[in-house]
Amino acid sequence: MTRKPSTFFITTPIYYVNDRPHVGHAYTTIAADVIARFHRANGEHVRFLTGTDEHGAKIAESAEKAGKTPKKFVDEKAEEFKGIWKSLDISYDTFSRTTSPRHREAVSIFLQKLYDQGDIYRGEYVGLYCVGCEKFLTEKELVDGLCPDHKREPQVLKEQNYFFRFTKYLPKVAAAIESGDLVIEPQERRNEVLALIEQGLEDFSVSRESVKWGIPIPWDKKHVCYVWVEALQNYISDIGYGVDPEMFRTWWPADVHLMAKEILKFHALFWPALLIAAGERPPQKIFAHGFFTINNQKMSKTIGNVIRPEAMVKTFGADATRYLLLSQFPFGQDGNIDEKRMREKYHADLSNNIGNLVSRTSQMIEKFLNGSVRPLKHAWEKDVETVREKLQRMDLYGALAGVMKLATLGNQFIDTEKPWIQAKSGAGVDRTLGKLVTLMVDVGKLLTPFMPSIGERMIQQFQSSTIIKSDPLFPRL
Repeated sequence: MTRKPSTFFITTPIYYVNDRPHVGHAYTTIAADVIARFHRANGEHVRFLTGTDEHGAKIAESAEKAGKTPKKFVDEKAEEFKGIWKSLDISYDTFSRTTSPRHREAVSIFLQKLYDQGDIYRGEYVGLYCVGCEKFLTEKELVDGLCPDHKREPQVLKEQNYFFRFTKYLPKVAAAIESGDLVIEPQERRNEVLALIEQGLEDFSVSRESVKWGIPIPWDKKHVCYVWVEALQNYISDIGYGVDPEMFRTWWPADVHLMAKEILKFHALFWPALLIAAGERPPQKIFAHGFFTINNQKMSKTIGNVIRPEAMVKTFGADATRYLLLSQFPFGQDGNIDEKRMREKYHADLSNNIGNLVSRTSQMIEKFLNGSVRPLKHAWEKDVETVREKLQRMDLYGALAGVMKLATLGNQFIDTEKPWIQAKSGAGVDRTLGKLVTLMVDVGKLLTPFMPSIGERMIQQFQSSTIIKSDPLFPRL
């Protein structure tokens, strides 16, 4: 069965549940939600996947510290993530959990296939393992003998593992990247991946013998699947891999895997190689956005600058939080989130620009035309189309800047045309406000992927048969 051209499958990474959701998780998920909403508005059949990664030594350790079984621990964490996404108006279609029966079944089918065809073999691995990272580190990656991220000495592990013949399939991954069958964006991320290939890579382990909280390897129950290997497979277990061929062919390959750049290597090299070995196509596009600091410092519990999404929603509301996170710096690049600047942008961009334009326009329509105006074509259709094009290219920062430009142009148009003077003479006020009402609907439609409630509210207000001034869209903080 060939894939339907009107489908669009986008994923976030599934988030590791050893800790609470933070603003980094929210940034990625909001971005994916904006893209999903845009494609739905274009009439495409969208599947937006997010979820939680729930196995591994670190989870078992965290559960033990909390005095809970691993299953109870991950169940509670999954619900916490769902609650945060609800508060941010995230419109995911499916919430994937790696402890689900369908995921376990798909992983077993996938690995057994690779094992049966000789692409997984048994070997001994000796290495430095960081429980915090859930991965092996090289001596070069250590700083003063410690993991650079978790500031603790890795364990020296020697164990029998099963390995995937990664080097056998790496040339095919490289060819897919070079040909454009596998698109990696932004361009600098693509360059990084190609540089890794040039440096040379080795076969990697797909199992752990010393870890108990995981999915057993089907041919050797003493081993469980390496946590990040089985986590990657959530993208296909969710759409019926191994059990529902029609569903799988409808949605695979994914249109976009969206993530932060720290897990790019796993998604852009290891995952495509596993898929190619299994006879499947790699995802069509991998987009790895950058890192960001908080007030010019790395986000850290020790420093105390971790921003929780629920705190932002409480201060700004869901829609404004979505806008403020995505409007700080260009999507795909590294940047900084400044809490003071967020407040400034809330007032400047939202209250004073968009909010003021909506208030002025609706008030004048109500006052001068008794709330009734015929929509007219405005002069900024090219600017509207530019925003749509930026959304199509996933230039979220540029698209938001374009919406702000349209709001600025609308306010300038009011100042230039002076409808309050036109109303006195009776000449031109209906044309001026007719153009503005069309602009308001266009701005509302462009904002809807970013700020669903605000965008829809604008559309309904300015498509109403009677337009009246409403409460402020963005109240003063």
